[in-house]
Amino acid sequence: MQIKSAEFFISNSRADQCPSGTMPEYAFIGRSNVGKSSLINCLVGRKGLAMTSSTPGKTLLINHFIVNNEWFLVDLPGYGYAKRSKKETEKLGKLISHYVLEREQLTQLFVLIDSRIPPQRIDLEFIQFLGENGVPFGIIFTKTDKNNMSTVKKNVGIFLKELSKEWETLPPYFLSSSQSGHGRTDILDHIERTNQLIASEAK
Repeated sequence: MQIKSAEFFISNSRADQCPSGTMPEYAFIGRSNVGKSSLINCLVGRKGLAMTSSTPGKTLLINHFIVNNEWFLVDLPGYGYAKRSKKETEKLGKLISHYVLEREQLTQLFVLIDSRIPPQRIDLEFIQFLGENGVPFGIIFTKTDKNNMSTVKKNVGIFLKELSKEWETLPPYFLSSSQSGHGRTDILDHIERTNQLIASEAK
């Protein structure tokens, strides 16, 4: 897929205020500081489109970006940030759940996993939640440039083995690096194929 245009569209604090229409949406979510904003900027080829920060937990809204005037890339708040208050955590949990479970335009949710570390319970539990609710999703392992590839493959293998305990068929997954651009083409091609399938089914 060639990215011809990518622009900020709208931010919302409520899922029911997100854009109307039938344009497909590909949403990105993960634990705080997993590299979500950097990956989004890498995918669309614009460094400052999604705001990055060295302080985790900064994304508190649902942010829509329109790509090629054909589909939405959606930046969701991160989960698992320990320094949030209980009230704020519950509020964000409801926001995420409402979007993920009720948003008809959601075509696929990409769950971002830090490739540098072993499986985290919070990630496995979130993926289990998606499966139990029939939410279509894929996995993107981030920051693959931060370790040697043998360590990355080991951590990815352990994570997939954990998933295999509950899943007969694994979801699509990708290895990525926002620094080198590794995985960018594979992810965008996956989105393009999905969009083409949607278009053919609509005819």
